[in-house]
Amino acid sequence: MNDDGEFRADRTQEIFLPAVVPAVPPQRGGAEVVEVAAYRGQTHFEREVVEKLASAAARAVPGVAELGGDVARFFNRVLDGIGLDKVGDATRGVSARVNGLDVDITVVLVIAAGEVVAEVTAAVRTAVIEAVENYGLHVSNVDVKVDDIRLHNE
Repeated sequence: MNDDGEFRADRTQEIFLPAVVPAVPPQRGGAEVVEVAAYRGQTHFEREVVEKLASAAARAVPGVAELGGDVARFFNRVLDGIGLDKVGDATRGVSARVNGLDVDITVVLVIAAGEVVAEVTAAVRTAVIEAVENYGLHVSNVDVKVDDIRLHNE
């Protein structure tokens, strides 16, 4: 055997193995169609869906007093005052940019007094990524902006 096909321990050899073997779409209908439903269309996520998922995850993190910047919180108080207390709450404080299955998320929050900012923001980032990626998306980036602090007497 010549040098090209022979294994030698003193040389680096590259082997390419695909991580996922692509499925072959069926040539006809029938039972095979169920197994390869992914070939029959695409799934699109609206920005608002991602924002709702991220918002719910961020609110659940201990140390997060509220979501949203000053203007969003002001308008929320006005809406609460006229009896529309649930309008905009689901996505307030979260914005997302969806590009296919890749998502960039920004979370604006109010932190509770006495909390360690780095710990709370890391927990928010982790919770948001886990919540959104459980739906089959890939979170590229989560920016967390601490807009205010909620003092104990507020």
